[in-house]
Amino acid sequence: MTTRSIEPLRWGIIGLGFFGEVHAETIAGMPDIDLIALCTRRPERLNKLADQFGVARRYTDYRQLLDDPLVEAVSITTHVHDHAQIAIDALAAGKHVLLEKPMAATTAECDRILEAARAASGYLMVGHICRFDPRVVLAKRAIDEGRLGRIVSMHARRNLSKRIGRMVLDKISALLGDGIHDADLMLWFTGARPQQVYAEQVQVGRHRYPDIGWAMFRLDNGAVGVVESVWCLPETTPYQIDARMEVIGTEGAVYINTGEAGVEIHDADGVRLPDTIYWPKMFGGRFGALQQELRYFAGRIRSGQPPDWITPEESRDVVALIEAAVRSSEIGQAVRL
Repeated sequence: MTTRSIEPLRWGIIGLGFFGEVHAETIAGMPDIDLIALCTRRPERLNKLADQFGVARRYTDYRQLLDDPLVEAVSITTHVHDHAQIAIDALAAGKHVLLEKPMAATTAECDRILEAARAASGYLMVGHICRFDPRVVLAKRAIDEGRLGRIVSMHARRNLSKRIGRMVLDKISALLGDGIHDADLMLWFTGARPQQVYAEQVQVGRHRYPDIGWAMFRLDNGAVGVVESVWCLPETTPYQIDARMEVIGTEGAVYINTGEAGVEIHDADGVRLPDTIYWPKMFGGRFGALQQELRYFAGRIRSGQPPDWITPEESRDVVALIEAAVRSSEIGQAVRL
C-alpha cells in the first residue's frame, strides 16, 4: 500500500453504545482524524450523538456506512456477537478496521475474520487497549531487556463491582470480557503459546453469564499463568476496576497496579477512584490509552505498514485460550490447546 498524505483520515463508527460514544469523543478531539459517519440501529441515539459531534453522515444500517466511499476507516464497537459479520463486510468493502476486543465470540468466527483480512486491501487491528497502557508498556520493556530472566509465573486479577456486572453479564462473561485482557498480556510478555488450561466459573447473580472466572494455564516455555476475573464486588468498591498483575522470573519480578488512579475523590457518595489512564475525560475531550491506540492505528495506515503492536493472529489466539477455559469450566477438567 502507498504512503498516505497528512490529510486527516475519514473515520466512521459502527455501534454507539457506551464504548462507541467513548470512541466518538476521543476521535472528535484528534486533529489527524475526521469523524465523518456514525451508525446505530437506534435513530434517536444516532441523532443525539451525531448532533453532539457535528456528524452529518448518519446510518441505521452498517452496510450503508460501508458503502460510503468517503469513509476510509471504521471502529466496530458493537456487541461481540455481531463482530464477525460486520468486520468481514467492512474488510470486503476496503475499509481499515479497528475492531474492539474480543475479536469475536468464538475461535471459528475469528478464523473467518482472519481469512477476510488476508484478502483485504485495508488493515485490521483488534483494540486490546491494555497494550497501550504506559505501565504495561514499561513492564514489557523490562521483560524484553531480560531484567526478569525467564518468566516462570504470572498472576492477574481484574475485578469490578456488581453495579457494572449487572450491566454487562447478560452480554458477555467475566472471563471473555476482562480475563482476555490479562491472558493476552501474559502471552505477549512471554511470546509463548498455551498448552493446556483449567478453569472454574461461578454463577452468583441471575445473569446469562457467570460473574466469576478463574483460569490457570501452562505455556510451552514452562511458565504458568493465572487469570482472575470477578464481577461481583460490593457496590461500594471504590475502584472502577481493581486490576493488578505480577510477573515473576528467574532473575526478577514486575508488579503492575492498574487499579490505582492516583487520585481519590471522597464525597457524600463515598470514595471513588476515577479512570486516569484509559479514556479520562478532561478539557472537553477524551485522552489516554485509547487515544494512543487510535493514533497508532492511524499512523500505521498512513505509513502503509500493517499494525504489529498487536496482530490479528494474536487476537485470535487469546480468544482460543479463553474459549478453551470456558470449555474446561463446563466439563470440569483441563483442556489441551
